[in-house]
Amino acid sequence: MKINLGCGKNYIPGFVHVDLDEHPHIDHRSNVKDLSFFENNSAELIYSSHTLEYFDRKEVVDVLSEWYRVLKPEGVLRIAVPDFEAIVKVYKKYNDLDHQGILGPLYGFWPYKSTCDKIDTFYHKTTYDFNSLKKLLFTSGFSDVKRYAWENTIHKDYDDFSQAYIPHMAKENGILISLNVEAVK
Repeated sequence: MKINLGCGKNYIPGFVHVDLDEHPHIDHRSNVKDLSFFENNSAELIYSSHTLEYFDRKEVVDVLSEWYRVLKPEGVLRIAVPDFEAIVKVYKKYNDLDHQGILGPLYGFWPYKSTCDKIDTFYHKTTYDFNSLKKLLFTSGFSDVKRYAWENTIHKDYDDFSQAYIPHMAKENGILISLNVEAVK
């Protein structure tokens, strides 16, 4: 089983989709910190693009623990989060704090209509560089932590924030502002 956590409107064939939002392809409408509907050691791959940053540094330990529980031994966790180092590069290049490649990745913004018709807004609660994310993953029990190239994944044809570049869509010569990391259980 392959799981796409926090998938939003992005559908990837062959994956089980989990998100709070309402889309026809969502298999489990749930917060990604609670995967109680999955058995222990049941997924060979968990993919999550630009979701982990919505949890604060204390909360993320429990989130990763839950994801670890669901992965099979030798299963792969593949995550993408805004890359703090790349955001700094964008700032140095454009010298403009209001640039789309800075405020969006740093703070995020996702309006969500709850079941009681109340609109809640979620913002990013943290940011990572490779070393901080690697340390967090090791602390959570994962091993073999490394960057991955989105171009070499089974989900490469489904554009999401793991392929976020500044300038937008400048995949040949832009700055990739997504930190793409995978780890093994």
